[in-house]
Amino acid sequence: MDVENTIFTKIGYPLRHEREMINNRAMREAVVNAIVHNDYSNGAVPKFEFFSDRLEITSAGGLPFGVTEDEFFSGYSTPRNKELMRVFRDLEIVEQLGSGVPRIVEKYGRKAFEIRANFIRVVFPYAVQATELPADSGKTVEETVEKTVEETVEKIIQAMKGDPGITIDKLSQITGLSTRGVEWNLKKLKKTGRITRVGPRKGGQWKVLEPENES
Repeated sequence: MDVENTIFTKIGYPLRHEREMINNRAMREAVVNAIVHNDYSNGAVPKFEFFSDRLEITSAGGLPFGVTEDEFFSGYSTPRNKELMRVFRDLEIVEQLGSGVPRIVEKYGRKAFEIRANFIRVVFPYAVQATELPADSGKTVEETVEKTVEETVEKIIQAMKGDPGITIDKLSQITGLSTRGVEWNLKKLKKTGRITRVGPRKGGQWKVLEPENES
């Protein structure tokens, strides 16, 4: 999972700017919680699923009996699997009992959690791929992110115009994004009507849709 968690980097002077696709500490806490608190009684195991725009971590079983959502989010912990918890603590994988959920909430808020009767899911949306903030730019993070996203989109559009049959791997090389990052941008471009795919996934071509001129 650390390998999948891309770190986006921009080399600047005097500092290098980095941002993780997913906050590593929050992801680590979610993984540990999913394993320790999973309900294994029916044979279910935790699931760790990487999608084009998010990571989902799902553990079987809802909240422990007698624990409210407020208590859950505040860090009150009653592990289902006490032996697993003991082993994790002996190995110093778990630093402090009940600290994981508050750390996740601190970074992603309560909305990251989906709590149901039979499972708990944590959803981590990926950071925008080109998120580096140039030193002393005088711009807000939001303005810089918007500008870098537009630049990335323009690179993809121009590459498609030059080579309609261009592959995702080639777009990854041109933009500096991971293939997942390219797929995320292609999904957005198709949804907004900027591009469309003509023909099959293999052997087809990209078509750039030019906006209509206003009269």
